[in-house]
Amino acid sequence: MAHETSETTAASSVDAAASSGRRFCWNKVPEVTVYFWIIKVLCTTVGETAADLLDEKAGLGLTRVSVLMSALLAVVLVVQFRTGAYRAGVYWSAVALISVVGTLISDNLTDNMGVPLETSTSVFAIVLAVVFVVWYRRERTLSIHSIDTTSRESFYWLAVLFTFALGTAAGDLVSERMDFGYWLSAVLFALVIAAVALAHFALDLDAVWSFWIAYILTRPLGASVGDYLSQPTGDGGVGLGTVVTSVLFLGVVLGLVVYLAMTRKDVVQPQ
Repeated sequence: MAHETSETTAASSVDAAASSGRRFCWNKVPEVTVYFWIIKVLCTTVGETAADLLDEKAGLGLTRVSVLMSALLAVVLVVQFRTGAYRAGVYWSAVALISVVGTLISDNLTDNMGVPLETSTSVFAIVLAVVFVVWYRRERTLSIHSIDTTSRESFYWLAVLFTFALGTAAGDLVSERMDFGYWLSAVLFALVIAAVALAHFALDLDAVWSFWIAYILTRPLGASVGDYLSQPTGDGGVGLGTVVTSVLFLGVVLGLVVYLAMTRKDVVQPQ
């Protein structure tokens, strides 16, 4: 009992430190394992198909869906920031919602405002670069192994949001405007990610930049897979539909997150 009480007290003090903006000893993001990349790709797929499902099948329209998903994301991020350490359920809920919101940001610019995909891709790339520059100038690191202050966590989630927006725009640009198609686009992005991994492990490409480049590229990879499975066969897809694809991938994500929450295989040990 004494051990349990001490753990509860420690957790409470960590949560208090996090909410007050001070440094806390627990990293707020998961360890980068194979589970991380699998869930990340699946979340991007869910983000693509769920956005289409709510917009088209539910008839909410881009504007209403954007407001609804942004509100849900804000609530989950508040919970995420108030926790004192990485919690699998909260963290991956935020990633899944950001994948939807990032998709909607790009779709609103393209469909509602008529912004060309070339322009939105360039703008998102510039904004993301600015986020990285400001983050590094203030914190002197972009490593996800040191997301241990509210400042670094703020930069982290801002960067994640724009990686999703950039990945959505870039993926649409390749698959639609360049007429690569969904399946070929998925293969193309998978090969580029493999090249980044090879450059990191064989040629000593910096680990931080390798991570963020791969993180950006998994967005269009997941979106291309989602579109390929959900879109009609006449449009180059398999024809499963957005409902089946969303439920299928969401179920796998939920199973993996529950597994990680129970086993804590992706928890970074405290410094």
